[in-house]
Amino acid sequence: MEWGDRQLCFEAIRSLFRNEGKHRGEATIEAVRLIAAHVKLHDCQLHPDSIEVCLSLKFDEDLGKDEKNEEKLKPKKNKRYQNRDVTKPSDKKKIKKELLLKARQEVRADLRAVSFTLDPKEKKVMQRETLAALFETYFRILKHSMSTVNSRYKVTSVLPGGSHPLLAPCLEGLGKFSHLIDLDFMSELIACLKKLSGYTDHQDEIPPDSTLSVSERLKCCIVAFKVWRSNLEALNVDLQDFFVQLYNLILEYRPDRDRGEVLADALKTLLWEGKQQDMLRAAAFIKRLATFALSFGSAEAIAALITLKHLLQKNTKCRNMLENDAGGGSLSSLVAKYDPEAKDPYLSGALATVLWELSLLQKHHDPSVSGMASNVLSMANLNPTQNPVQLSSADPVEAYRDLSMGRELSKPITSKVSALKCRRKRRGKEFVALSPDALQKAAEDCTMGEDEFRENLRAHFVVLRGVSENERLRAELSQSSFTLETKFQVYLCAHRCCVQRNHLRCTNNGTYSFSELL
Repeated sequence: MEWGDRQLCFEAIRSLFRNEGKHRGEATIEAVRLIAAHVKLHDCQLHPDSIEVCLSLKFDEDLGKDEKNEEKLKPKKNKRYQNRDVTKPSDKKKIKKELLLKARQEVRADLRAVSFTLDPKEKKVMQRETLAALFETYFRILKHSMSTVNSRYKVTSVLPGGSHPLLAPCLEGLGKFSHLIDLDFMSELIACLKKLSGYTDHQDEIPPDSTLSVSERLKCCIVAFKVWRSNLEALNVDLQDFFVQLYNLILEYRPDRDRGEVLADALKTLLWEGKQQDMLRAAAFIKRLATFALSFGSAEAIAALITLKHLLQKNTKCRNMLENDAGGGSLSSLVAKYDPEAKDPYLSGALATVLWELSLLQKHHDPSVSGMASNVLSMANLNPTQNPVQLSSADPVEAYRDLSMGRELSKPITSKVSALKCRRKRRGKEFVALSPDALQKAAEDCTMGEDEFRENLRAHFVVLRGVSENERLRAELSQSSFTLETKFQVYLCAHRCCVQRNHLRCTNNGTYSFSELL
């Protein structure tokens, strides 16, 4: 499907989901079911827009509640009133009430037909069917991604996202509708996200090559925490493995390959928004974030430093890492020596080292990064109950966006303009616009075989190589001519001096003064 047709379909279905009240939700269910069937038919090899449109769906907040809980919340009738003997009404009153009730039901049905409104119970049933079809599609995409990751042979695809183009919008949808997930699927979903994030039980082994990028594996950790926090009843789920995976993924991050905003979101979700962190784990993340801030750009560094400062504020005992004593702070840990290559943060021994990276970050070229590093270092002179002055109340995601946006706006435009001018100069002054017939004829004439194409391409590069060689020889020739001309001028000047000296000797009988020579 072409880009224009796909964009029209995307806008039409998104408008259908947003204007659900005009069609009472029936078209929404049908569209979600058709999308689910389409994903199943094409084995999850579709454009991400086909699933990303589902983010426009809207559900009631109380949709995830169980019907049994709703029945428990209903007010119970008084048993004393139920045991009372109620006199049966007469037949005339009974017939009158039935007629009145029937008339009211007809009026309500006519009003619903005119206003396209649904009964709350009917609306809840339709939304539950829509949600079931949506989660069925999401779980199918997760299972397909797991089979791709576990397979020996990597599947290549021309669609955006490689062999799993629908995984990114699927994870985004799970994060958005995490409060509506049934608790029965929580353990299975967390286990699936753990495998997709690349976590292995044996940390000493070399992990297998994963087809998922670092950004996608970080997204799996983010979704796992969002699902867990949205369902507070599932407190028996252990998320320690996701902390270990985040600790290792920080080292695999590359700014030119991965998305920095996803890393900032992972730091915010797992470390910033979390409760009181364990001291050993917090110290390990503090040391790794300091090293990370020293290695990458300003936007990533400010996100790491804000998270580092937040961890130091929550864990006051970790402020001993700000001391300059050899061997770190005075706290004892399981590991007496810091191991920067440890896979488990509990075995890194970060409490035995100091944050010397902050001293270097104070000399950073970006004033926001240097100011934040100085602010963090000022925490060493404070009491455990005191906190330094807040430079910014922004979380890591907001700080990353602000600094990256400022970096994009501060890029000089003159380079682009000069490059454009150079391109225009290289082009000839005479530019002839060809007609469509001439272009079609030229395209027909350009049909050639593979061997002929290779021969023409080789000849073209030979010409280019000759041009570059000619330019190099011309430069050498101009330099040699300049050198020869300079030497000739020096020789000519020396010759003139010698001639003048001989002339003076002949005229003055071999004696001449220094002023005469000048």
